[in-house]
Amino acid sequence: MLRDFFKDPQVRLWFPFVFGLFRYAVVAGGVYLFFYVWRRRAWLHRKIQQRFPGSTQIRQEIFHSLVSTMVFGFVGLGLFNLRKAGYTQLYTTISDYGWGYLWLSFGLLILLHDTYFYWTHRFMHQPKLFGRLHKTHHLSHNPTPFAALSFHWTEALIEAGILPLAVFMLPLHPLTILLFFFFMLFFNALGHSGFEWWGKGFTKHWLGRWVNTSTHHNLHHRYTKGNYGLYFIFWDRWMGTLRSDSDAVFEEVTRATR
Repeated sequence: MLRDFFKDPQVRLWFPFVFGLFRYAVVAGGVYLFFYVWRRRAWLHRKIQQRFPGSTQIRQEIFHSLVSTMVFGFVGLGLFNLRKAGYTQLYTTISDYGWGYLWLSFGLLILLHDTYFYWTHRFMHQPKLFGRLHKTHHLSHNPTPFAALSFHWTEALIEAGILPLAVFMLPLHPLTILLFFFFMLFFNALGHSGFEWWGKGFTKHWLGRWVNTSTHHNLHHRYTKGNYGLYFIFWDRWMGTLRSDSDAVFEEVTRATR
């Protein structure tokens, strides 16, 4: 029945755009409501920058994010056509590769995206490119979850490039891509939330020292340089771009009590 649903040309045309808007509203909106409305007082001691951004910034973040979702929608529409022409490794029958591979491919997709993000992110921070590509995202010095997709349209196009790359490199099931889309945006919205959600001492744990935190990314927005990773800080550690104050600020934020 689901396959028949997507055979409708109108569905294929509008689905990438409607899905993108729905995903942004639910995930970014949900994280915002949790930290800034419902549990604001309870989490105030974990606010990384104590001041709260104004409504002008939030409207700006939402506007640019909506532009980004339109760009992502066009890329998704293009992938529909590429798959139809047989140019991708997308498959629709889980038994072709099994459930084990489905979860493995999800993990590989996360690692691939983290690498892609780090290097494109650093690329966009080059002085000659920053103003044209990445400055829009950095208008939020004290970001909210709505900044998760707040890009100039050219950056949005670069960000969307991970999906065509992935479907050419890996056999991927639509369920894997769906899970990836929600995981990616949820992690990204938390990273832009302005609140630290990992527990005290996390960055000193053998596993936590490799995982990105909201504090790490907030420092990137505050000072522009360093901490270029998305999910992990492998590349930041290996390439010497991890800010030296990251752990100290994390400990300061998580030391606070209610």
